[in-house]
Amino acid sequence: MSNVTLSPEDERQIADQGKSPQAVKEQLKLFARGMPPARLARACTLGDGIVALDSQKIEDLTPIYDEAMSQGRASKFVPASGASSRMFKSLLALLTEDLTSIPDIKKAAQSGNKDAEAGLVFLSNLHRFAFYETLRNRLAQAGENLGACLAEGRGRPILEGLLTDQGLDYAALPKALIEFHRYPDRSRTPLDEHLVEAVGFIRDEKGECKLHFTVSPEHRERIESYVRQALDTLQEKRTRFHVSFSMQKPATDTIAADSENRPFHDKNGSLVFRPGGHGALLENLQDLQGDIVFLKNIDNVVPEKFHQEGIRYRKAMGGLLISLQKQIFVHLETLEQTGIPVSEAKLSEIEKFITKNLGAELSPGARQATAQEKRTHFKKLLHRPLRVCGMVKNQGEPGGGPFWVSDDDGGSSVQIVESSQFDSTSEAQMRIAESATHFNPVDIVCGLRDRQGKAFRLLDFRDPDSAFISVKSKDGQELKALELPGLWNGSMAFWNTVFVEIPVEIFNPVKTVNDLLRPYHAG
Repeated sequence: MSNVTLSPEDERQIADQGKSPQAVKEQLKLFARGMPPARLARACTLGDGIVALDSQKIEDLTPIYDEAMSQGRASKFVPASGASSRMFKSLLALLTEDLTSIPDIKKAAQSGNKDAEAGLVFLSNLHRFAFYETLRNRLAQAGENLGACLAEGRGRPILEGLLTDQGLDYAALPKALIEFHRYPDRSRTPLDEHLVEAVGFIRDEKGECKLHFTVSPEHRERIESYVRQALDTLQEKRTRFHVSFSMQKPATDTIAADSENRPFHDKNGSLVFRPGGHGALLENLQDLQGDIVFLKNIDNVVPEKFHQEGIRYRKAMGGLLISLQKQIFVHLETLEQTGIPVSEAKLSEIEKFITKNLGAELSPGARQATAQEKRTHFKKLLHRPLRVCGMVKNQGEPGGGPFWVSDDDGGSSVQIVESSQFDSTSEAQMRIAESATHFNPVDIVCGLRDRQGKAFRLLDFRDPDSAFISVKSKDGQELKALELPGLWNGSMAFWNTVFVEIPVEIFNPVKTVNDLLRPYHAG
């Protein structure tokens, strides 16, 4: 791969992308080498990698977080990029297949057509969706009566009115702007719910509340406009929202490769770059220069009447993070004192703290090292970003999970591992993967500053070998695509990590439109 040559035109295109030729060649090496799978040691379970927070513990931790919150240390980071096409995949398939007559949809559903089954559930419960009134009004503008369409079995006007640019164009909207929840005065979108929820665990003593959304370029103007209007209508008069936005940087796009792991060129002879996946947002998180930052997906929201339980647990998670930070900083102060030896007893105390509280099992070499070697090693282990990650009991939802993962040196650490990182060729590894009792709902609080108050350089704590390679096509040709290490798995691989169990009731993602019919959304 060192023999890969780039033409002057290639190099100009790479420069326009904000990259260097060397960086592109390094990515091409990853295609040639392939990505090693995670080496699962065992699944994390309660008491072995996952901490339980009982009522007393929550009560003890909450004031610790409240103090930091009042000082303005907290903010919220929400990946809100992308269109809603996946959410409406089954309904779009019905339009594509011209399967829009409700009697025909029923027949197809009875024959086992999954898209028809989903479509039938949707149409049968249409009145329960928060966007029902908006859709009814839009159809009326086009001369259609929603009730008559349903009674007469005409599904096409409904599907086109909801999904296409002839109507609400929901399939092209970002998920952040879909009406999720119905209220007496209006419906709320995920953006609305994130704003309202943040008041409960982000607002400081001055009434300021900081949120950041990452958005797609094609949606940015619309989302910013919506947020401005939403802030005007919120009833939180005591709150001053500071809402910022950013986009995935073009420089984080990754080079595509051909079957020989050479740069892929399209029919016009140009290099093909592809978005690097949500791991690219690590740079956006870095740019925030935040202190205590809560990370949560755009679609994991519930109506306001259910907010309190989530707020209760997030405050406790924040309190746990701050409590651990304080202990980490005390130990680092001891280790970093120059000219003063650290006693064996103190080193033993620090080792116990690391293994008990920070999701790490030291290698035999580290346990048997000299006092000076331990001092150096412990400083490296403690001088890292810290995160506390909520984990919910496994209910069969898609997503990664918490595992003990073996390190190169013989130790292990707790990690969030996605299914794409499993070694599917190993029966032993897949048995461990299938034994997981919990999974990752992406409900995380991050400590992003060191004991001097300086922001960590987050890229220094990413594992480049946890990138993901997939096969795509362009212009009728097969290509290899590279996704950067995922934001909450490989991009945070060398963070100090704590897993805590949170109630499954506060995890309510919306992956398909019919998820909005679940009790915590439909009410």
